[in-house]
Amino acid sequence: MITFKDITKTYPDGTTAVNQFNLTIEKGEFMTLIGPSGCGKTTTMKMINRLIDPSKGTIYIDNKPVSEYAIHELRWNIGYVLQQIALFPHMTVQENIQVVPELLKWNKEKMRKRTDELLDMVGLDPAIFKKRYPDELSGGQQQRIGVIRALAANPDIVLMDEPFSSLDPISREQLQIDIFKLQTEIKKTIVFVTHDMDEALKMSDRICLMKEGRVIQCDSPQQLMKNPQDDFVEEFIGNRQSPWLKPIKEVMKRDINYFIKDRSGTNMDEKVPYYIMIDENQHLTGMFESHREVKNVVTIPAESTIEDAYKIIRSTNQSHFPVVGDNQKAVGVVTSQQLLHYFYQQEKEGASFL
Repeated sequence: MITFKDITKTYPDGTTAVNQFNLTIEKGEFMTLIGPSGCGKTTTMKMINRLIDPSKGTIYIDNKPVSEYAIHELRWNIGYVLQQIALFPHMTVQENIQVVPELLKWNKEKMRKRTDELLDMVGLDPAIFKKRYPDELSGGQQQRIGVIRALAANPDIVLMDEPFSSLDPISREQLQIDIFKLQTEIKKTIVFVTHDMDEALKMSDRICLMKEGRVIQCDSPQQLMKNPQDDFVEEFIGNRQSPWLKPIKEVMKRDINYFIKDRSGTNMDEKVPYYIMIDENQHLTGMFESHREVKNVVTIPAESTIEDAYKIIRSTNQSHFPVVGDNQKAVGVVTSQQLLHYFYQQEKEGASFL
């Protein structure tokens, strides 16, 4: 999807921000760029949408050099989320979201439907929020609008430049959950810049650790944690015990409070987000989410680690995952939100996910 080929960026004063940089980002991948201050991560990201042009080398999107795209065409197909949020203060939430769709000449009904859909996706009621102005929103709500504005025209690529760093810890955790959940649904190619390693470890498919404009190691969070390739990587990560190896049984909900034996679903409470179906021996027979039966239920084996469960959850847009033992006997339920809360609690207690 995105390929950096021998990219170097040298500024007029002689500073080399990016040096012989090579990287391929796959379609639908959440790639995080991280490293010490001044390592070139933001410069690297900004070269994707040509806010900065490289001095040498070529960046490709879908095997076509970015220099060959019309600049407006390129940028309209790349969402951009900034730390500063940068909502237009004189525009309503709806008008902010519709900026790019209007430039693309979408009709009003299509824009209205897209606005409502996106607000619903991040838990903001369109009837309440779309006519509000930015100064009527909390910081976390403003940043949610910034995220969905970047998604409004359904771009293939989304760039996020330290989007949560100015938020309080509670808002930051909730937005991490929102983006984690959104990505399982929309499968965009996301390039994410952060200085926070714990944030990178929670959210990324792969992490590109940079130093002095070069790639030092690019790997999954689990591989970075287990197999740092040199002293710099090990030092940057830190030498702490890994919570990835904790058994999923220590995180899951053990009390299976919501279960039914009637596939018609007529006895379900509207306020209950999920039901699992079990037989008299507690063997899983099916599941409902939001009152709809889930076909081909994805489960998590009871012997799984946090790392195993994370891989399963990232592979599907299912929201609730029965934890099963021998013969599909249900022993609990886990969600992506539970895992993120677990990560957050571990971080507060000083653990590292490396």
